[in-house]
Amino acid sequence: MPLLIEPEMLATLLKDERLVVLDARFSLADAKQGRGMYNQGHIAGALYADLEEDLSGSIVPGVTGRHPLPGQKDWQATLRRWGIDKDSQVVVYDDGGHAMAARAWWLMRWAGISQCMILHGGMKAWQAGRYPVTTDISDVVESQSDFSTGHMPTVSAVDLLKEMKPEGKGLSRKLIDARAYERFRGEEETMDSLAGHIPGAVCHPFAENLDEDGRFLSADHLREIFTSLVGEDFRPVFYCGSGVTACHNIFAMELAGLSGATLYPGSWSEWITDPRHPVARGQ
Repeated sequence: MPLLIEPEMLATLLKDERLVVLDARFSLADAKQGRGMYNQGHIAGALYADLEEDLSGSIVPGVTGRHPLPGQKDWQATLRRWGIDKDSQVVVYDDGGHAMAARAWWLMRWAGISQCMILHGGMKAWQAGRYPVTTDISDVVESQSDFSTGHMPTVSAVDLLKEMKPEGKGLSRKLIDARAYERFRGEEETMDSLAGHIPGAVCHPFAENLDEDGRFLSADHLREIFTSLVGEDFRPVFYCGSGVTACHNIFAMELAGLSGATLYPGSWSEWITDPRHPVARGQ
């Protein structure tokens, strides 16, 4: 099953009864913007997948990060509400940056749904190709399928602390931060209450998986990048600010043919809820 689908191919599949299309557009700066864009026009048959209402669980102040994973029962209920079953072919898109789409893709894989693709270039590419949009909202027949979570590896803060070398000098395996360099180094922090990164981490901003047109780099190019980052350790742990853009790096590794990456879902926003957790700044 390919990981990316081009607009011209998706346009030929929209009448397939097995197809479920999800619109995951979302702005961290304005939580209502994504749904507003969906209401103004979306791909025919697409259902709206809200980052905070559908693709995240409930925040517990002082305990969780900003976008914790949804609970198992809640996520199963969401999948059924969208009419998804084990035979569904899922396509997810966002505005073109692929970060929200990658979060949805990861959650599908987490639930054991292997037939999930991201629309390459997102809504921007769809509209650039002059493919039609609609404001109609399709009726959905709720599925009766059972799902289970845990099909993608994760680690907790407790796991990371157990693996951390003496004196908080990093982990026994590669830890990769998907945020911008300025946030990683602790020079600025626009989202969270404390700046810096988890000791021992290296930085690979998720945007560097894309070319200047916002399309994913070739598999060979991505393989070169991630092989350089992780070396011979193909059990890397990815994190970001809240567990969303880290999924972009995991997706890019899959595109490169490098499977097995682990997600720290709580990420930086969860890590800093405990003042006992070590923090590093600079390179």
